[in-house]
Amino acid sequence: MEKLSFVKNGAVRLPPGFRFHPTDEELVVQYLKRKVFSCPLPASIIPEVDVCKSDPWDLPGDLEQERYFFSTREAKYPNGNRSNRATGTGYWKATGIDKQILTSKGNQAVGMKKTLVFYRGKPPHGTRTDWIMHEYRLAITETAACNTPLNKNSIQVECLLGTFSFLPSKSLEILIEASKLLSTEINLYVPAI
Repeated sequence: MEKLSFVKNGAVRLPPGFRFHPTDEELVVQYLKRKVFSCPLPASIIPEVDVCKSDPWDLPGDLEQERYFFSTREAKYPNGNRSNRATGTGYWKATGIDKQILTSKGNQAVGMKKTLVFYRGKPPHGTRTDWIMHEYRLAITETAACNTPLNKNSIQVECLLGTFSFLPSKSLEILIEASKLLSTEINLYVPAI
């Protein structure tokens, strides 16, 4: 059976009556983790977009709907672990503490969630906006999503998953991925409002 694609010109196009409203756990386990380990996704519904090449209001899709994207993660420095979160007219700044994402049974951590706020201008003198992003870091155990054993020399993938929002009723989800050698974990980031 052929898998349907719901993405057209970078925007999600669902049939009338259908909504894509996953939980944090579903985004991490069913989409991010599967994307990281090249496993089949439940649906081709999340387009690949370079999130930091655009400001949040310029990303594809309807501002009235939640939007989700896979995007490449860019390092701020060549040999560093910090993310470059600068866009054309501003930057994303982390705020608050990370929140653990647990399975629905509450017995296993599947990721961490970081909240970021979009600022116009250059740091540290940018102007805060109402755009918020949540970044999710994937928590990895001894075995990968497709039951592939991991070892110390495994090349792992860093992924970002994000939710963006300007008004309480509007949000944008973004998944970001990039290959990188890591010691024992895979990071997942999700922007949200």
